[in-house]
Amino acid sequence: MITAAGRLRRLYRRLLDSYGPQGWWPARGPTEVLIGAVLTQHTSWRNVEQALLRLRAVSRLTPAAVLAIAPEELARLIHPAGYPRVKAHRLRQLLSWCHARGGVAALRHLPTDTLRSELLGVHGVGPETADSILLYALQRPLFVVDAYTRRLFSRLGLIGGAEHYDAIRRPVERALRGATQDLNEFHALIVRHGKEPCRPRPHCAACQLVKICRYPVSLRPHD
Repeated sequence: MITAAGRLRRLYRRLLDSYGPQGWWPARGPTEVLIGAVLTQHTSWRNVEQALLRLRAVSRLTPAAVLAIAPEELARLIHPAGYPRVKAHRLRQLLSWCHARGGVAALRHLPTDTLRSELLGVHGVGPETADSILLYALQRPLFVVDAYTRRLFSRLGLIGGAEHYDAIRRPVERALRGATQDLNEFHALIVRHGKEPCRPRPHCAACQLVKICRYPVSLRPHD
């Protein structure tokens, strides 16, 4: 009998065999990961890329340099990512915390539990944003649970759908034995799969996981 951990590892291998390494997070350095983690809230990465291009054109992407941009101007620059005033405020809060802590280099020396607790105390930073920063900017062995993860895991019967964030995160971390690179790849692969066949209206005929998926046939769109 295949255990839950075994199913997660098998899923990871199937996705990796199908898509190959994803090279995620697409950023030029850890500070840009922090910025992108805020900008990507409730929008697509394509919109985030546009906002980052506008920021790069006027400033070095360091906490101090971005904080030196006037709030109204920062909101204007990141407008393509949506909710510009809200995200400008959240971005300033996050970068202020990072700067006060001595920058990304200093953060690398802090324990993961301390960092996660402090990040969750920053306005506008929830578990998904915090874990994205910890995994992709600071290489900590955490799994990022997002809407793509919940959709895929629900359809495969790995979760019921209403589980708490950490109730999904921790079993994946145990299954992959806390291997940072594997946790990185697994999340990136799930995002890739969720953007292609496993959409809200899924393309089951094109799905590499159809043989192990429990998504009811009656709910699948007709070909």
